[in-house]
Order: sequence, then structure tokens, then C-alpha cells
Amino acid sequence: MNELDKLEKSIVSAMGKAVAEWSLIADGDRIMVCLSGGKDSYTMLHGLEQLRRRAPVHFELIAVNLDQGHPGFPGHLLEGWLKDNGYTYRMLKEDTYSIVLDKLKPGQTQCSLCSRLRRGILYNAAVDLGCNKIALGHHRDDLIHTYLLNLFFAGASATMPPLLHSDDGRNTVIRPLAFASEAEIARFSELKGFPIIPCDLCGSQENLQRQRVKRLVQELSKEIPNLRSSIVSAMGNLHVSHLLDKQFWTAPTEEAPQRAKLKQPEALVPLKFGDAGASGGKRHGA
Repeated sequence: MNELDKLEKSIVSAMGKAVAEWSLIADGDRIMVCLSGGKDSYTMLHGLEQLRRRAPVHFELIAVNLDQGHPGFPGHLLEGWLKDNGYTYRMLKEDTYSIVLDKLKPGQTQCSLCSRLRRGILYNAAVDLGCNKIALGHHRDDLIHTYLLNLFFAGASATMPPLLHSDDGRNTVIRPLAFASEAEIARFSELKGFPIIPCDLCGSQENLQRQRVKRLVQELSKEIPNLRSSIVSAMGNLHVSHLLDKQFWTAPTEEAPQRAKLKQPEALVPLKFGDAGASGGKRHGA
């Protein structure tokens, strides 16, 4: 088995694990696959197609790209690739770039506002296209970085979950790459020769805090080889009786005046992004 085949097997296996453990895909699903033109979204679409071909349930994929009006956006490269590979797709265009320039002062980071505008357009598009799920290309490292960003800067233990129901009930977001390694995705994308569209067309760079956390994880991984897998395991292995969130505790009783009583398991409901809980700044990963 050559390197490309090994990488594909590893990535698709990680995606299958996420799908199985989090029930990301069900029979009859119509999934809008958000294709930005980056390595992650190309890999996600390719992997979902492999799963679709062998899955015991029937589901549809429709790739959607949004041209936000950035100067020099080479959408034709992405559309040509989709045509050549036989994918069902839609190319959307909304000039959010002008809105971002109008709202922000020179020198301000544009990524956050740009992302929020893009998300709103794509969520509406999913409804218009009859899609009951939206697939985003966040991978294992994205989840780790978001968790640490919330821990360091927002005072919250939260990340981007593999499955998320929107507050208005219209959309269900899935992240099939949640257990896939960024390093493997990057190498797989390189070997596949995907026509990558850079995310710096506007001249804005990615959030500096996220880059700093990414470097921190890279440095620590040199000393702690299993660091990433350990952090992911920790996110799914919470010992709430040894944390400080009072929502999981009842008031002391006469029988146990010195110690609060842990609430019953049925009270341990997952928090959705947008719920209260961050005691510090803005929570990352919405």
C-alpha cells in the first residue's frame, strides 16, 4: 500500500469513527458540504464520498462554495475540479468583503466578522437547498486549539463538537473530520493535488491567538508525543465532581452538611454554543 492509500485509509477510518460515535449521518440525509477550497474541506468531501459509496445507509452530498467577493477569488479552479470529479455542487456569491471593509477599521482582523457573515449565508443556503445537515471541515487539531483558546482566553471548557444543533432548530452541523489529524490531511491534500484556494486573499491573517496556541501545541508535542490524543481524550472524559461548575451540584443537606451532593446523571446535559457558561471573554468555536 503506497503513502496516498495509507493516508486515505487513516483519514476515512477517523471519519468513520466520528460518524459512528456521534451518529453524524442517518439514512435519507441530504448533506451540504461546505467547500472553502482549503485542504480540509477538499479532504472532507473526498472522505464523505468514500463513506457514501460503502455506507449501509443512503445519503446525498452537495458541495457548496461561497465566493464572498474577495479580489482575485479563483472560483473557476474549484468549480472545474468539482465538475471533473462528478460532484453535485452549487457556487454561491455574496459580497461580504465590502461589508467587512465598511464595518472594520484599518488594521483590524477581518477573520471573525467574515466567518460570521459566511456562516449565516451558508446556513440559509442549506435550508434553500433542502439539506438537513451541514458538514464543516474542522479537524482534530482545530478542536484542540479551540479548547485551549477557550481555556486560556474565555474561561470556559468548550470546543467545537462533532455534532451541533443550531439554537433556532433549522440546522444541524456535523464535523466528520473531528478525529482526523491535520498533518495527515495536509500531506493527503498535497499528494492528491487539490487546487487549493488560499484564505488570505483579503490580506488578512488568521487570528493571532489561534496561531500562538497552535505553535504551543507543536512545541509541546515534541516533548509529549501523545499530547494531541491526550487532549482529545480529556475533552470526552470530564470528572465533573472534581471541577468547579456549580450547575452540577445541589446544596448541602442535613445528612451531608459538609459536602454538596452531585446531581444525578440525567442533569448532565451537553451545552450548546451560545449557552451561558463562559465566565471570562467570548467563547470560541460557535
